[in-house]
Order: sequence, then structure tokens, then C-alpha cells
Amino acid sequence: MFQSGSEGRAAQQCAVLTRLLSPLLANIALSILDGHFIQRWQTTMAIEQQRQKRRRQGLANYRLVRYADDFVVLVTGERAHAQALRDEVATVLAPMGLRLSPEKTRVVHIDEGFDFLGFNIRRMRKRGSQKRYVYTRPSAKATASIKDRVRTLTYRHTLHRDPGYLIEYLGRVLRGWANYFRHGVSKAVFNAVDSFTWERITSWLLKKHRIGWPELRRRFCLPGTWRLAHDGQRFRGAATVTVTRYRYRGYRIPTPWTPSTTPQ
Repeated sequence: MFQSGSEGRAAQQCAVLTRLLSPLLANIALSILDGHFIQRWQTTMAIEQQRQKRRRQGLANYRLVRYADDFVVLVTGERAHAQALRDEVATVLAPMGLRLSPEKTRVVHIDEGFDFLGFNIRRMRKRGSQKRYVYTRPSAKATASIKDRVRTLTYRHTLHRDPGYLIEYLGRVLRGWANYFRHGVSKAVFNAVDSFTWERITSWLLKKHRIGWPELRRRFCLPGTWRLAHDGQRFRGAATVTVTRYRYRGYRIPTPWTPSTTPQ
């Protein structure tokens, strides 16, 4: 389809406006879901004794975690409980004209794992022991996405760029990505992404300057190493970001409002 003049600009502006308003509209529309689960939690599951009583009665305990239009319901119970809650969520959303996406909505066990906000969350056995813990790490989709960006920035059409600029820019891109994922079991993924990037940069340098590996190491690596550097710009990728694991604060996260200004 061809669009010209003001029509094309108007379509672009509408697309941008939609992307900007989508999270806001999701927060407004899904507030009904927040209220539904908060009311259930406060009346029947807020204290440990209530949750223990529900377990003795064969009932499930659950909690909603939501960010914009992405949410997950964490359930302590049976698969049937989770499936019933999925139907309950659909019923709560129906009056707002919303429905669950069949492709994105599923019931899974924590041992199978699930993706949420770019993280893969899964319970696994700790290496060297029989204890099981819940681990969070960058999802396969998030890892593939950053690799695709590195691949795009090192295609042949970027060979005109300065090597120092490319090394420094890619480092900033990877560190920015890693800062989001630093609160998890992410170090191995960071190292893998850096290794992939090193291979892409060295391949790019070989094509740009039409040189061999010995000359590449002499010109573009720190003395005696294979660490990339050029004109004072040293490659510092995702693995340079410090990982802080299990930064869970739960109910100790302070509310941003004082009691006098809390919305009613």
C-alpha cells in the first residue's frame, strides 16, 4: 500500500500514539483485575494462619503479579486450581471487553518454567545438592533479541564505521541490556552473549581490513591477549556488569505514598 503526504504522517503519528498509550490503557483497564485479587488476598489469604487453613481444606493460595498488560497468577495448589483461576480471570475481564490471548496464556508447573518480562523463571535442583530453588535468568527470546541486534550492527553494510566506535557502541548496548537482567542467574548468559559479540566483531574486522588473525591480534587486541581494544576503546560487554542474585524484598518494598496522600 502507498501513502503520501499528510496521510502517511498521520498514520505514523497514530502508530506512535498507540505504542505510547497502550501501557497506560492496559493499567487502567486491568485495574479491575488488581482489585479483584487484592480483595481476595486481604480477606482470605493475608495471614499465614489463613493460608494454612486453606491448604488443610484442599484450597489453593494465589497472588497476582502484573506489569502493564503482562501478568502472572502464582498458585500454590493443584493444576485444576490454576485452570479454574484462568477461567475466573477471563470472567473478570469480560465486562471490560478484554479477553485472554490463547497463544500467550497457559498453565505451567514451576518446574517447567515460564517467561515473564524477559526473564525465564523456573525451579531447578541446585548443582551439587538435592535442594531445589527458583532461578531467574534471561529468557531464550531475550537472549536471541540482543544477539540479533549485535548481528545487525556487524553486517557488511556497517563496514564503513570506525572500529573504535563499533567496539565502544556495542559495549554500551550490551551493558545496558545486562543492567536490566543483572538481578538473576545471568552470568553464564552474559558470557555467552559477549563470546558471540567477540566473534561478530572479529569477523567484521577481518572483512573490513582484509587481514589475518595474527595481524588482527596485533592491531585490535590488548598486548598478549585476545581482548578487543582500539584507539583507547576497550570492549566492555555484558559480563562486566555485576550480577546481584535473589534481590527479593517482597512485602518490605515501601509504598511511594504517605498515608495522607494514598489514593482512595
